[in-house]
Amino acid sequence: MTRVFSGIKPTGSVHLGNLLGALRNWVAMQDEADTVYCVVDLHALTVPHDPEELRAATLSLTQLLVASGLDPERCTLFVQGHVREHAECAWVMECTAAFGELRRMTQFKDKSESNDFVSGGLFTYPALQAADILLYDTDQVPVGEDQRQHIELTRDIAMRFNSRYGETFVVPEAIIPPTGARVMDLQHPENKMSKSDDGAQGTILLLDDPAAIEKKFKRAVTDSGNEVCYDPVDKPGVSNLLSILGAATGRSPEAAADGLERYGDLKAATAEAVVELLRPVQARYHELAADPAETSRLLEIGADKAREVAAATFDRVRSNLGLLGR
Repeated sequence: MTRVFSGIKPTGSVHLGNLLGALRNWVAMQDEADTVYCVVDLHALTVPHDPEELRAATLSLTQLLVASGLDPERCTLFVQGHVREHAECAWVMECTAAFGELRRMTQFKDKSESNDFVSGGLFTYPALQAADILLYDTDQVPVGEDQRQHIELTRDIAMRFNSRYGETFVVPEAIIPPTGARVMDLQHPENKMSKSDDGAQGTILLLDDPAAIEKKFKRAVTDSGNEVCYDPVDKPGVSNLLSILGAATGRSPEAAADGLERYGDLKAATAEAVVELLRPVQARYHELAADPAETSRLLEIGADKAREVAAATFDRVRSNLGLLGR
């Protein structure tokens, strides 16, 4: 089967856009490919952080992923820091990537300009990302356009390593997954809903209670006029609500507009649909949160599965590099 790898960082809170735009595709791919999903906690170390908050966020994110439909029996779900080969292989990737390649990464430029402290890890983290992918003989990496540059770097590193030291890595391809709902901020529909805006009025968090969800939708920005129709250019606010309503109820945004004549009705219908969509996710999350030992058990199973593949790949790396066996 085609092997697919994807990762998610335990920073910020998971929101509706993550669920409708990405996690639904992750769930669907479990039955179409050999899927490997990683909570990339080592990537969270590139900026100063609170250790207890990181530990809690990693556990909570894992629980939300399972609650959203990831099944550890149908996919490999693990925490990056539980498989030591990620850190070891990252050094090899740093030695294979060129300084100029890392310097050209647009995300480093963006993030370094907004941070007072810029760590070396923030500069080299694309090398760790390459290690994450290449350790699993990955065929495909589902990404958005903002990550395509990183996959191209990973491909370049893999091909350079293979040319220098012999065939070692599978060269992965970036794939654009089936289009999920493009969920925009409820207050600023020109911007995507963001993980960094925890608790903001424009962001629906997966763990928001029904009253908070209804309140946020009631205050959602709409547009001039009063016609409920899907027109992303002239009616971005209304179109965002229709996109969410359609995704939550299994319809197209255009079909979701049928029978709705007032903006207030659209907001109420969207809130109700989202509350119902999130009800089983929240129920399952709270079950897992009440029994953290079960989450730890699932992660240990995932780490064992991941480690078996990663260790075999890194053994090839060590051998082809000329490092002494042990």
